[in-house]
Formats: sequence, structure tokens, C-alpha cells
Amino acid sequence: MEPSKRVRSISLSGIRKMFELVGEDSINLGLGEPDFDTPQHIRDAASEALKESFTHYTVNKGMPELREAISLKLKRENKIEADPESLIVTCGASEALFMCMQALLNDGDEVLVPDPGFVSYDACVKLSGGISVPIKVEEENEFRVTPETVLESITDKTKAIILNSPSNPTGAVMTRDDVRGVAEIAEDHDLALISDEIYEKIIYEGKHYSPGRFCENAVTINGFSKAYAMTGFRIGYVAACHELTEEMLKVHQYNTACASSISQKAALEALQGPQDSVGKMVAEFKKRRDLLVDMLADMGIPCSAPHGAFYVFPKVPNSQEFVLEALKRGVVTVDGSSFGEYGSNHVRFSYAASYEDIKKAMDRLEGMEF
Repeated sequence: MEPSKRVRSISLSGIRKMFELVGEDSINLGLGEPDFDTPQHIRDAASEALKESFTHYTVNKGMPELREAISLKLKRENKIEADPESLIVTCGASEALFMCMQALLNDGDEVLVPDPGFVSYDACVKLSGGISVPIKVEEENEFRVTPETVLESITDKTKAIILNSPSNPTGAVMTRDDVRGVAEIAEDHDLALISDEIYEKIIYEGKHYSPGRFCENAVTINGFSKAYAMTGFRIGYVAACHELTEEMLKVHQYNTACASSISQKAALEALQGPQDSVGKMVAEFKKRRDLLVDMLADMGIPCSAPHGAFYVFPKVPNSQEFVLEALKRGVVTVDGSSFGEYGSNHVRFSYAASYEDIKKAMDRLEGMEF
């Protein structure tokens, strides 16, 4: 039996490979999910949905009341006009990204992808028959995607641009001028602008700007995993123009039919319930970020403090050796090459671990040669 060439062209995530090597006493600084519990009122909503036997299919696009709440959220917080019929509730932001690529790309279409960038972007492009073109982001520019780097990467085969701010793996936050400039380029060249905004609420300095407020070609992808510590609920959403939404709906319908009914109830409560847990979580992440940056500096690894998300991405010579040696010492990190060719000689540390565990992990790494 011969597997498809598209699937054979991609590799398993380097992040997931590291998880398989985690020992019983390991401290995981490779994990990309908040270590906080889902807020109680959200868990209660899921429990109530079970008690009420809300366990059947919903309409394909998602519960009307949830899509209405997302529409209001986008208008109020992101300055995006998206009516409920232009929204699809998905099985996490990951499904939203996958079905967007499937609905947009023809064989040979090029997609501009941040490099280093989240591992799924390149894979989803290739699985859809497209070609990833890296947009090199550099530490000198705080790892931001800039209009200049986008413009110089466009060819007559370019179909779409992917943005991710705040960024995984770098924590970069694009400025208003960055976002608006890239949005104008997308409109001028009639390109889809796919914006992964899953970390939008986890920002320490600066502010989040959605491309969808600046151009009609934007596709906004978001979810509840990071801001509300709901990774296991697998619930997200995508907003786009009506024409593209209907094409994505075909992929969604034949792939998953609809997102989990119970998770949709939880997501509705996340949007409509108290928001204080988000601020508390971000404040704790900032404390952890500052600790990790300081301890890396003490090790001789200079690292600028990222403005968002919960990762630092310092430059480390012989990063593969560093990651393996750290693993021997019981600390899990991720080699930067997992995030693209320009991630080489960097290491991603996640501070989605307790303050105490971060301190203990860095103590274990003390004295490493690199």
C-alpha cells in the first residue's frame, strides 16, 4: 500500500516528538498549553450541558447563539464586522486553519509563511497541494513580520499570507503599522490574509490588532484554548467573507460535521461569563517570562523579553545538542529548527509551567556548555 505523496512530504511535529521523550521526573518547558485549570464557571457550563443531555449534533456552522456571541466579540474587541452566517465554529483553531487551506489552495499555489513559525502552517499548506514560501523574521525586528519582508516575497503564484500575532514560537507582537501595511498589500495583490489570533489576549507590552479591521480579504482564526485554558475542549472558530465561508463549510461538513456540542456550550460561557481569570493568568505568565529571561541571561544566553504568548526563543549555538543535553538533565525544550529553517540555532522554552518548575528547570541547566 503506497501512502499519498502529500502526506509523505510532511513530518510529525518536532514538538510532539519531544513529548514522547518526557521522563517521570522531567520538567516540561516544551508544552504549548496553559498549565492553569479551565475556569470553574466554564467547566460548570460543560457539566450542565451533560446534565441537560445536550449531547447531539448542532448545525454544521455551530450553535446560532454561540456564533452570535462570537460576532459581537469580534465587533467589540477586534473591530471586525462578521455576521453569524460568515462564521464557523470549529474543532479548535487547528481545524479552522486546515479547512481554510483546503478551501483556498490549488496545486502549486504559494502561501507566505512566517519562519520561524508555528509547525502546522507549512504542513497544512503542503497537505492542500500548496507551496510554502518562508517569510524570514529576524530578532533585529523583534521577530515581527513586516510589510517590507512580505512585499519582497510575493510572486505571481502567491495566493495567501499567514500572520500569527502574538507569535508561536517567538512571542512577537506586530505593531499597528505592521498589520495595516500587510493588510494593504493583501488587498492590492488580491491575496487572502489568514490571521491566526489564538494568543491575542496574552500580551504584556503593545496591543493586538486584527487584519480584519483593515481589509476585506482577511480570514480570522481564533479559539478558546489559550486565553481560557481550554485546550482539551478543542473549540475554535473562523470568520471570512461569505463566499469563502461556504467553501470552508464543505470541508468542515465532510470532515467533522460540527464541533462538540458540549464544548460549544462551554465556549459560550467563556465569552459571556466573567473575564477576570484571563487577566490573572496573563499577569502570572508575565512573572514567569521575566524569571525565565533573567535566568537565561545568568546562564550566558541573552534573550529579549517577548511581548506576547508564553514562549521565549533565544539563539543557542548547537541547538540540537542543547536540547538533548537538557533532556538528559530532565528538562524538555524544543529545537528551533522544528519551526522552520530560520529557526535553526534557537531553542523554544515555554513558560506555561509553574514559577517553581521554571526555577527548578533552569537550576538543572546551570553549568551547561553550549
